[in-house]
Amino acid sequence: MAKRASAQPDPEAPSAGHNGEKLQKALANLGLGSRREVERWIQDGRITVDGTLASIGDRVQVDQTVRLDGKTVALESSSHVRVLLYHKPLREVCSRNDPEGRKTVFESLPRLKQGRWISVGRLDFNTSGVLLFTTDGALANALMHPSTAVEREYLVRVMGQVDEAMTDRLKSGVQLDDGPARFSDIQEGGGDGINRFFYVVLLEGRNREVRRLWESQGVTVSRLKRVRYGEVFLPSKLKRGQWLELPQRDVDVVYQMADLPPREAASVSKKERERRDRLSQKGQQRANRSRRR
Repeated sequence: MAKRASAQPDPEAPSAGHNGEKLQKALANLGLGSRREVERWIQDGRITVDGTLASIGDRVQVDQTVRLDGKTVALESSSHVRVLLYHKPLREVCSRNDPEGRKTVFESLPRLKQGRWISVGRLDFNTSGVLLFTTDGALANALMHPSTAVEREYLVRVMGQVDEAMTDRLKSGVQLDDGPARFSDIQEGGGDGINRFFYVVLLEGRNREVRRLWESQGVTVSRLKRVRYGEVFLPSKLKRGQWLELPQRDVDVVYQMADLPPREAASVSKKERERRDRLSQKGQQRANRSRRR
């Protein structure tokens, strides 16, 4: 066995030799589930490798036979990646199955022949706006990891009196139940009286963080919409409940955001490219305005 280098390698990284890749990472990157989910499946005896029950820590190669619940899993992932932008409406949940029978965001997405759509983060039941989906589990995990610090921008309608001292506190940082939090930017968005709009920016995606930040100051969020995730803006003409597939140039930007090497995007038809260009035109104008702030 080769001697370890002084710098310790990532234990989840593919082996440099012939040992393959950790089973939970290989299946997560195919979009079958998160690494924790796959580990639970292994513990529950749902996965076999070459006819033998899998164990935590097993490594696999593309020529091995892996089965989940008796169904063969193709370990060699597609050479093409797909990334969707979805305009989430209100009153949809981001889980795959809802015990209360509410509609999920996954019901509106196109069907896949292999793998599954992975949501890049979540939006709560009463929040609308930009939600990204991809078939690349590694991309989704990187975009959601706190170290990536991807900006999330929201348009929020606030009920209550808001003054400069309050916005300064929200940008400096306040203490919430799960630790300190703050907006990295706050911009006026119009309105008058007790109903005012603001554009706010976060660098993380904690549960209900936008609402809780404003509520810590004694005001109420009456409407919340995510208008940007990193460099991906919500096109103004993309209606609630609609999705569009990102072409190669935008997929490259998304991989840049995740600090990952780019992958080739699935081909997009000419009709879909033209539709995407029309929808993205005003979103790009909004991006330019944001950068001039």
